[in-house]
Amino acid sequence: MSEEKITQVTGKYDENSIQVLEGLEAVRKRPGMYIGSTGERGLHHLVYEIVDNSIDEALAGYCDKIVVELLDDGIVKVTDNGRGIPVGIHPQKGIPTVSVVFTILHAGGKFGGNGYKVSGGLHGVGASVVNALSSWLEVEVKDGKHIYTQRYEKGNIVEDLKIAGDTKESGTTVIFKPDPTIFTDTTTFDYDTLVLRLREQAFLNAGVRIVLKDSREDSDNYEKEEDFCFEGGIKSYVEFLLEKVKKEPLNENVIYLSGSKNNETAEIALLWSTAYDNKIMSFANTLHTIDGGTHETAFKQTITRVLNKYAHDFNKIKDSADNLKGDDVLEGLIAVVSVKLPDAQFESQTKAKLGNTSIGQLVREIVNDQLYHFFEENPAEAKIVIEKAIAASNAREAAQKARDASRNKAGISGKTRMPEKLKDCISNDATKTELFIVEGDSAGGSAVEGRNSTYQAILPLWGKMLNVEKAREDKVYGNDKLTPVVIALGTGIGEHFDIEKLRYDKIVIMADADVDGSHIRTLLLTFFFRYMPELIETGHIYLAQPPLFRVAKGKKYYDAFTEEERDKYIEELGGNVDVQRYKGLGEMDHDQLWETTLDPEHRTMLKVTMADAALADEVFTMLMGEEVEPRRKFIEENAVFATDLDI
Repeated sequence: MSEEKITQVTGKYDENSIQVLEGLEAVRKRPGMYIGSTGERGLHHLVYEIVDNSIDEALAGYCDKIVVELLDDGIVKVTDNGRGIPVGIHPQKGIPTVSVVFTILHAGGKFGGNGYKVSGGLHGVGASVVNALSSWLEVEVKDGKHIYTQRYEKGNIVEDLKIAGDTKESGTTVIFKPDPTIFTDTTTFDYDTLVLRLREQAFLNAGVRIVLKDSREDSDNYEKEEDFCFEGGIKSYVEFLLEKVKKEPLNENVIYLSGSKNNETAEIALLWSTAYDNKIMSFANTLHTIDGGTHETAFKQTITRVLNKYAHDFNKIKDSADNLKGDDVLEGLIAVVSVKLPDAQFESQTKAKLGNTSIGQLVREIVNDQLYHFFEENPAEAKIVIEKAIAASNAREAAQKARDASRNKAGISGKTRMPEKLKDCISNDATKTELFIVEGDSAGGSAVEGRNSTYQAILPLWGKMLNVEKAREDKVYGNDKLTPVVIALGTGIGEHFDIEKLRYDKIVIMADADVDGSHIRTLLLTFFFRYMPELIETGHIYLAQPPLFRVAKGKKYYDAFTEEERDKYIEELGGNVDVQRYKGLGEMDHDQLWETTLDPEHRTMLKVTMADAALADEVFTMLMGEEVEPRRKFIEENAVFATDLDI
């Protein structure tokens, strides 16, 4: 084994080596520490931080309207009708308090005292971080007597706080322009991304009105406005989520549970649906805890315990060995868990996971007492829910048997037998290999002849593939069209998925550019999205883009992917050309398939991403689910955009 050579750093290490960043310099130096990234996600986080401050005013009972307006040149304006940030001289810093809030880290009304009982802005860095990462920021404060204004540039005060007029109103307006030297990818806010976040906040704060306006003249959403206000709070949220998953409810109404102890409160809204997966959203002080935490864990554990207790108490399950597992109970569940507490302990500034143990105990008590009581009072609904969980348990056991059968079919010994139709590559280096999943034996044959067998593998698929949107896991494992894909990839699926066992770096779906090809692509993408989402998240799934036309004149030719490209090449070659329309991959000879679709030097491929998982989830459910009416409506609304149909 060769030893790594360590080169010693030359230079003096003393008191002069330690750098101290003053004021907000630290934020500009390491912005990712405060907002997660300097990409699109971090950009939108700036808006969230300012809106969260307004939400804190709503939680305190002083604000019932928040307006977010997108202006030209990447500028955002956030206005609320709360109390207004204090403008008096701060006793410790000797400058106006509003200046302290926007220029000093960890300064805010959320560390104690009587300013806020609960707050999402735990760290007190939100306003100052937004200020630090903006080219400029202006704040306007109304305190019921005067209008105060102040301007900052890159976190620094450039204008003293001044009185700009008189008013009887109160509230705060913040206008800022993200710094393009920080956000080098983009400073353009996505309207739909903000819609998702602001609608979510309106659900979590019953009765608070949140408005989003797009005033950008160059925007596709110019003059579009969303106005959110939900008196039903999180019960309305569950109804909204049910509508999105396009499934039927098993409960007559949304079940609502709530309670409080020691200034901590928890409210939970839930119902079961006919879906096979679940949708559980958890929040702490109105912030979405996407990685869960003590409140979400307590909810899942206790709801499983309650259903098992009820099932045994009322003889729905007789043997303790037949206890329902968590996955059985959670199948089809749609729930929102929202907790509010004075000293929320998050893992980071981005607040993805809650760590308070006391709130977990409160959630356990609420679910244990109130949900069991609900089942006692509503035995008909309890029966339906228990039967759903038992059916899920039976399907889980069937899936295990199907998995075992699939493994036996693949080879009982440690060495897995690959699918018969798979033409594997020579290389075993999983970081450089590619698997092309090809529609049909004809195209598969051309691909096998045309490929570079050193690193390119070909797996032809044939016949009608299973629509996994309508099937449980046991049916997926038993499907003869999907099993070869699972075995070839080597990762397993669902809860048994292990990306470390992936045998190929790129998985390329290669189907014809017609209706059948689109259907196969959608079925495969639905399968990956539901059972192997990590492949999409880590950028392993691609769509091949075979050309539609070849325009040739003599020995010179171009491959065109659209009719517009075709016409451009015809004109470029001076007319009187030979135009070949590729009807399908199977009609290309192996040389053409290599040149147009397989050759890394010339091919065009689309990487499938999870940039908008929520939208993808909704579209897959709508297009591939059991409900006909939403699908028909989508087709009617989008048929006008369909072009180049091969019928």
